[in-house]
Amino acid sequence: MAAAAPNAIKPVAFVRLVDRLTTLFGGGDVDISVEIDPRSFSLEWALTLAIANVRRISFGVQSFDPEIQAAIGRIQPVEMIETCVAALRARGISSINFDLMYGLPMQTMEKLDATLDEVLRLRPERVALFGYAHLPSMFPRQKRIDATSLPDARLRFDMAAHGHDRLVAEGYVQIGFDHFALPGDSMAKAAVSGRVRRNFQGFTDDECDVVVGLGASAISLFPDRIIQNEKNAGPYRDALIAGKLAGARGTWRDADARKRARIIETILCQGRAEFSDPQDMASVKDALDKFACAGLVTCEEKGIRLTDDGLPYSRHVAALFDTSQMRI
Repeated sequence: MAAAAPNAIKPVAFVRLVDRLTTLFGGGDVDISVEIDPRSFSLEWALTLAIANVRRISFGVQSFDPEIQAAIGRIQPVEMIETCVAALRARGISSINFDLMYGLPMQTMEKLDATLDEVLRLRPERVALFGYAHLPSMFPRQKRIDATSLPDARLRFDMAAHGHDRLVAEGYVQIGFDHFALPGDSMAKAAVSGRVRRNFQGFTDDECDVVVGLGASAISLFPDRIIQNEKNAGPYRDALIAGKLAGARGTWRDADARKRARIIETILCQGRAEFSDPQDMASVKDALDKFACAGLVTCEEKGIRLTDDGLPYSRHVAALFDTSQMRI
């Protein structure tokens, strides 16, 4: 069960919402994780989250560099995050995640290193290191960002590799190509035992095949379909008041699409894939041969396996099997 930025509402409203959801869905020992906006966090919220039995908290840190924060419109000094983390841990919430980004405007290797210094000092249980995607046509707020200040492709790659090396050297377990967790964390344990999953939300140790999205723009995942709710809150509420389903768009997944999704997921999560149908590999043989010649992939009799050098390219290899161009 997940909710995004619950501190956008009043604490009492959040407690009531959690109580209603757990009652309606018959939840017993519910695993609740939330994303918190540190800019509107308070000690009252720390207590509220503990009372609601929230187990994991995620912070969208992105970067601790003041200049970069100003460029992306997210001012949150390291002292603010540190205060939030201390308040949560003092109330027994001990699983904390930081979302970081590389490839941000005006970001240099030195600035990335400075952020990693602070992250390692605070030592969250999980870290995600994502590549910034500059899509001003999709996200209007990005139009204020000077595209010429973005790192080039070479520097982006070096940043991702450097972030990986630093986190692994500090004891974090690599999960997929952009997630990391301390050895005692449930995600790290799942990675060691081969139980990590991948869905549209990212890497997870949740083995459920169904995700029910509640709220405007939320996405629901079922074995045979993916559905996104109406993005705007007004029309979303109108649909519910009228007793209608709030899904606004989606896609069906036939047997072939589900098979390809499993191939993509095992490549991303375990760095390998096995094929029951030889045609699955034959259909992308030419492209696979290029990866193999570069020493990134080993082609076996009934499948493929990424080499250690090939792990950073797992998304590119997995994309070969995505005939719908809909990234998993």
